[in-house]
Amino acid sequence: MDNKTNLKRPTLFKDWFLNNRFTIFLLNILLFFLIIFLFEQISFILNPAWIFFCAILPPLILALVQYYMMNPIVDFFEQKLKVPRTVTILVLFLLVLGALIWIINSLLPIIQGQVDALIKNWPNIWDTSVKTTQNLLHDPHLKGFKSNINSVIDSVEKTLFKSWQKTGTAALTNISSAVSVITMIFMTLLTAPFVLFYMLKDGHQLNGYLTKFAPRRWQDSFSRLLHDINEAISAYIRGQITVAVWVGIIYAVGYNIIGLPYGSALAVLAAFMLLIPYFGTFIALIPVLIIASITSWGMLINVLIVFAIEQTIETRFISPIVVGNKMKMHPITTILLLIGASAVWGLWGVIFGIPIYAVVKIIVSRSFNYFKSVSRFYNDEDLFEINKQAQTKLDLGDKND
Repeated sequence: MDNKTNLKRPTLFKDWFLNNRFTIFLLNILLFFLIIFLFEQISFILNPAWIFFCAILPPLILALVQYYMMNPIVDFFEQKLKVPRTVTILVLFLLVLGALIWIINSLLPIIQGQVDALIKNWPNIWDTSVKTTQNLLHDPHLKGFKSNINSVIDSVEKTLFKSWQKTGTAALTNISSAVSVITMIFMTLLTAPFVLFYMLKDGHQLNGYLTKFAPRRWQDSFSRLLHDINEAISAYIRGQITVAVWVGIIYAVGYNIIGLPYGSALAVLAAFMLLIPYFGTFIALIPVLIIASITSWGMLINVLIVFAIEQTIETRFISPIVVGNKMKMHPITTILLLIGASAVWGLWGVIFGIPIYAVVKIIVSRSFNYFKSVSRFYNDEDLFEINKQAQTKLDLGDKND
């Protein structure tokens, strides 16, 4: 009898190791970092795979962006008007080709001429703006700020000079790198249309195809996960590109109406910089303010008026209609994410940080919900909620009495 009792008695090993949740949690973390360490040790195997992935990534990204812009049109014609997908895709390709030919023949020469002139005249523009700033500093009321502003100007000039020097040196010394970049761009433009065609033709079947590889009891959840990820990415890409196009158009019209030099080129810059949330608009505004300030005070006021009108139209009409709050991200989260992603991955982190965060957020939230459903940590939550609601009703009854 005593032997049976001793066998059933819990031991210190079972209490502190086998049946201890915190210990198991630490072991899982240890295994996670051990797997990362093992991957580091076999990097000679993974490096070729990474190089291969980086080689196919540019055409995939370009095709994916165009896919999310065109796919709603293809789905609409197929579902509502019963037009075959292949026919709609070919018509869209012809329309895009015609638009590109028109842009190359009509708009591109104007923008290219303004960009060339802006690059050529930028040193004179910068020198003039610096002299204007220094003349303003002779005002006795601004005497205290003179040394600080002069140091900022000198710092900016040195930084710009070093960056241009490094860029020129790299361009002259790394001819092979320049050739490889040109080759990559050519291959991307050549292969992306073919990738896009098959994405539009068969992309709607990808969810069902991938779901088949999941266990049968997880297939519904996995299909919803893929659907949510697809919706998040499509909402971000469509929203950002649509808003960027409209912002570029508004700025182009406004700058040309007020007669701002290099207005079309600066409008295109504003459209591209809008792909960087929050910060892009103000970064693109800096050269505009410099050019306007050295042109005339009236031009500076007109630029500020155009900026105010654009911000009103964008925030009141375009963004709420096109983007809304589909990403469900707080502005503070977005700003902190952009700062961290730019520090780790630079410009690519700024551009792709938000969609990657959205995908990771969906995966983590669904994984956490699954963990709550199977874990003993949350078994008492339903009972706690029932008791809480019952206590609330009792409190309300006591107040009514």
